[in-house]
Amino acid sequence: MFQITKETMISEIMENAANTMPLFQAIGMHCLGCAMASGENVEQACAAHGVNADEFVSRLNAFIAAAQ
Repeated sequence: MFQITKETMISEIMENAANTMPLFQAIGMHCLGCAMASGENVEQACAAHGVNADEFVSRLNAFIAAAQ
């Protein structure tokens, strides 16, 4: 199973768990394919959007586990 950490790059998530895209969009990350997003990790993206990275990582991993 693909596991996300705060250091996981957004581009890696989109390659391995594209089904998580709605979770990113729900917190205001709408440009997941743009150059800025592809060069950011989860922690950096969360900081830019005022989101708690630890909580978001937990939510992402729970979503991926439930989809299996």
